Amino acid sequence: MNVVDFKISYETYENINELSAEDKELCIRAEEALKTSYSPYSKFKVGTAIQLADGEIVLGSNQENVAYPSGLCAERVALFAIGSNKPGAVVSTMAITAFTENFDIKKPVTSCGACLQVMAEVEQKQKSPIAVIFYCLNGQIIKVSGVRSLLPFVFVEDRLAGSL
Repeated sequence: MNVVDFKISYETYENINELSAEDKELCIRAEEALKTSYSPYSKFKVGTAIQLADGEIVLGSNQENVAYPSGLCAERVALFAIGSNKPGAVVSTMAITAFTENFDIKKPVTSCGACLQVMAEVEQKQKSPIAVIFYCLNGQIIKVSGVRSLLPFVFVEDRLAGSL
């Protein structure tokens, strides 16, 4: 038996004003995306802003449904919109934030496993990492340089992907 330790590097910031101008703008746009969240059941709004390599920013928000599994997270809403409308576009950075009136969110909300898997596949397909910023409104921010550090055992089956 072997025991293997896994270590990741990430950046932390105490507030949005410590970020670069570009990252700060992306967080503000993620906050803007909260306005289109359809979350009448959980009352938990999630917004994401994705910057493409060409500088364009695409927004996404969580979309719930009374049949809970039919809803979709903000990250996948935006990534699938990009895949459908801008095939071949390269995702450079994502900012993700959340808000609820039910309680104070005191730390950055991270992506669920399904979203991480989709993000990892986008990285694999475009052959470049995606920087991810988890932005807590009025609080701490975590930034990673790529999704692989968040999902080290990403499901990859090259025989299913064909030419990927």
